[in-house]
Amino acid sequence: MAKILPPEQALEDALDILRSGEPVAIPTETVYGLAADATNGEAVARIFEVKGRPRFNPLIVHVADMEMAHRIAVFDEISLTLAQKFWPGPLTLVLPLREGHGVHGLVSAGLETVALRMPRGFASQLIQRLGRPLAAPSANSSGKISGTTAQAVNADLGGKIKLVVDGGPADVGVESTIAKVTPEGVRILRPGSVTAGDLEALTGLAVLRGGTKGIEAPGMMLSHYAPDARVRLDATELREGEALLAFGPSRIAGAGTALAMLNLSEHGSLREAAANLYSHLQALDRSGASVIAVEPLPQEGLGEAINDRLRRAAAPRGNESGSQQ
Repeated sequence: MAKILPPEQALEDALDILRSGEPVAIPTETVYGLAADATNGEAVARIFEVKGRPRFNPLIVHVADMEMAHRIAVFDEISLTLAQKFWPGPLTLVLPLREGHGVHGLVSAGLETVALRMPRGFASQLIQRLGRPLAAPSANSSGKISGTTAQAVNADLGGKIKLVVDGGPADVGVESTIAKVTPEGVRILRPGSVTAGDLEALTGLAVLRGGTKGIEAPGMMLSHYAPDARVRLDATELREGEALLAFGPSRIAGAGTALAMLNLSEHGSLREAAANLYSHLQALDRSGASVIAVEPLPQEGLGEAINDRLRRAAAPRGNESGSQQ
């Protein structure tokens, strides 16, 4: 298994591994990422190899500052406003690649755009010290539940990588919002904790959902973030032999017969629900249930991101077409 080190002890080891062309699992404010030098083709290929990720699925590029971001991508006025407001933080912007950007072609999967994010904390410090951007999708086997703790990452990928940096449980718990500014408005390609309301309030533009031409950014595959058990959404009653992913203080009919039950938030907090989503799915998946029934969750605000991940977890497996949500 991989070595697990706290951030204050991990920086030099992480830099050595990254410089050798290997990936490192690192904490971010959203979920844990599997990071490698975005300018090194062999290092990027190792990300795909470790995750078992299809190479038509692009990666997010993480930068340390706006100077690095401008070297990689061309910012329009609205995208720059969004970056100034939400960076560093859980917003990814899809932007045209700048000539001479230096990012390896595997990262963008042949697209003429790049998904850029500026993280906080250890990830930012690591990029600054490396002096190069990091490609960093979620640290999990492709299509499976994202890791929100170092222990979850190590259980999944620890046999394939050398180091997991343990920054504690991820603060947000779901992947970043991915947005793209278009002539029609701001298009959300993947919802996250920066909500449609946040984007509309800042820009005054219409907020649209989904892409227009298949996979335009990470996280758009229809089947994604999935446990081994089948996921049944918006359950109004529990069926025999099912585990239950609950939300709020009230239970659906038959909840007392659940093979196992965990509550995303007993008080109905969407922020708490997002932080618990992946760890609770992983725990219920280990219960032996073949089906995880999910109680209904609100659709507004952060609920949009939570329901997006649950729909992808419940989608038929092996579907590689882009989302048109």
